[in-house]
Amino acid sequence: MASALFVIPLWLDLTAVAIGAIQGAMFAARLTERRIDLLGVALIGVIVGLGGGLMRDILLNQLPAAISDNWYIPIATAAALLGMLLLRVFTRLNGLIIALDAVTIGLFGAIGTSKALAYGVPVVPAVFVGVLSAVGGSILRDVALNLPIALMHVGSLYAVAATAGTTLLVVLVAVDVNIVVAGTACVIVTTLIRLGSVRFGWSLPEQRALGSWRVWRRA
Repeated sequence: MASALFVIPLWLDLTAVAIGAIQGAMFAARLTERRIDLLGVALIGVIVGLGGGLMRDILLNQLPAAISDNWYIPIATAAALLGMLLLRVFTRLNGLIIALDAVTIGLFGAIGTSKALAYGVPVVPAVFVGVLSAVGGSILRDVALNLPIALMHVGSLYAVAATAGTTLLVVLVAVDVNIVVAGTACVIVTTLIRLGSVRFGWSLPEQRALGSWRVWRRA
């Protein structure tokens, strides 16, 4: 088992969970046509805040952090309720929330990948664990709401940003860069790619566009 593990303070991990929960609750509260009740909104917030970490620890066959510490579930619940009750306030701060959300994707990706490496997972599956840790909350949110999974559609670079950051982490660790430096680089790269996709509209090519290109090539 490797000894390297990118560790962040508990308060910062809880902050990332809280931001995810706020985002999830805001998302659910905006779906007025679904007629989701207050409990449903709160549950979606908790799912988004804790989902990635739960999926990470289940894949690593570890006791999930959310149920090994008293703070995670109350913080996620309180943040979800706050996001629901202060929806208009947080909507005005949407730019800040998006920026913080991009940072949390990087944090969850770095923590997930380094934790996988620490438990002896090979580099490719370790990247997968990190990416799933970063985007797992949004996947579970869409499944719970019976919506198309957002990261599979044009205009979302969540998974791409997380993949770039976590891949950089494993490369840096492979050349003996300090795990904290490698983790920090992962967070920075993930954040910049995610914010760039929002600011400049970066996206992967749409499947129909690729199909049209193949038809043109055959012609």
